[in-house]
Amino acid sequence: MTVTTTTLGLNLAAAQLCFGDGDNNVTALDNVDLSVLPGEIVAVVGPSGAGKSSLLAVAGGLTTPTGGTVTVNGTTITGLSKKKLAEFRRDNIGFVFQSGNLIPALSATDQLRLVEKITGRKGSKTPAELLEAVGMTHRASRRPGQLSGGERQRVGIARALISDPSVLLVDEPTAALDRQRSHDIVELLARETHSSGVATVMVTHDHEVLRHCDRVLEMIDGRLQAH
Repeated sequence: MTVTTTTLGLNLAAAQLCFGDGDNNVTALDNVDLSVLPGEIVAVVGPSGAGKSSLLAVAGGLTTPTGGTVTVNGTTITGLSKKKLAEFRRDNIGFVFQSGNLIPALSATDQLRLVEKITGRKGSKTPAELLEAVGMTHRASRRPGQLSGGERQRVGIARALISDPSVLLVDEPTAALDRQRSHDIVELLARETHSSGVATVMVTHDHEVLRHCDRVLEMIDGRLQAH
């Protein structure tokens, strides 16, 4: 597939990820090229075991590729020290997890405030403004146990955006939601991606929500191709 390279957004060039050796060698990513522009949401679909989770892990600096490079807004993160990589990831990459990964004891507002405290800086939107953007103002004081699955996902999206990341990586955001809530969540992700100018990659099994995305790619046996 043809890939347009850019210094902005997310770029993977010939990314490889292999596990094991000899007869036990497994290739999770096989020379993957991917470019996602600021303000673009790209969906990645494919069967279980195709390498989608490995793609997110490598793109987000959680796993070091065995070959190729990962670049975020002009900074090549492959080769950075663990400390510098952790700092860069904290300040530039947002994650939205399947379960929301919210802290049980904190309210929706405090989930976002904690990120501000950890990063030591404030983004372009306040916690209140982001919660309003994701339709959660009326639940701002509620803890995760008092929220529905869709509401937890909304808080998770707001939390991921509070530090103004350059890249947003989203793992199966609709896995536990019904059809209408699934559409609402992905529509929200697309809207926030476009308005915030973040480069978003969303891994999903839910083909019903793909119409909300700018591009759809398919991963098969560790390789990306047009869907």
